[in-house]
Amino acid sequence: MNYKIDEMKAADWTQVAEIYEEGIKTKIATFQSEAPSWEDWNKSHCESCRLVARADDDIIFGWAALSPVSSRCVYAGVAELSIYIGNRYQGKKIGTALLEKLIELSENYGYWTLQSGIIKENTPSLNLHKKCGFREIGYREKPGKMDNGKWHDVVLVERRSKLIG
Repeated sequence: MNYKIDEMKAADWTQVAEIYEEGIKTKIATFQSEAPSWEDWNKSHCESCRLVARADDDIIFGWAALSPVSSRCVYAGVAELSIYIGNRYQGKKIGTALLEKLIELSENYGYWTLQSGIIKENTPSLNLHKKCGFREIGYREKPGKMDNGKWHDVVLVERRSKLIG
């Protein structure tokens, strides 16, 4: 399976949103009940550090992006990570390639901490983050409820840049 890690473009949104919807349907990837519009997603994510895994024929296998955690200047180097891999492409190390590239890119843009809140039952995501140098720092007990009424705990993970020691 040939692909490259590439910058996400607005024209990719249809495929990116489809992959996001696949994650939503699992009921363990996010508390969101539907993918937002491109405009809303675009406003809520950092302009830098938006990646896709793209095949030669422009099929997107997965995506990763950062969101700011705060508007306060002291948190300018801290970002929330989102990563989603299409159902048909999971288990093929695409997530590892995307996350490793996103980590590299984020450090080039001055981010010193990447964090994520992962639903406890999402063991593939927890394992991916751990493999890429994230550590568990705690959890939140039942902070959100799915549209099916099920409450979930969220594991908090972070990765500190090696650039800051």
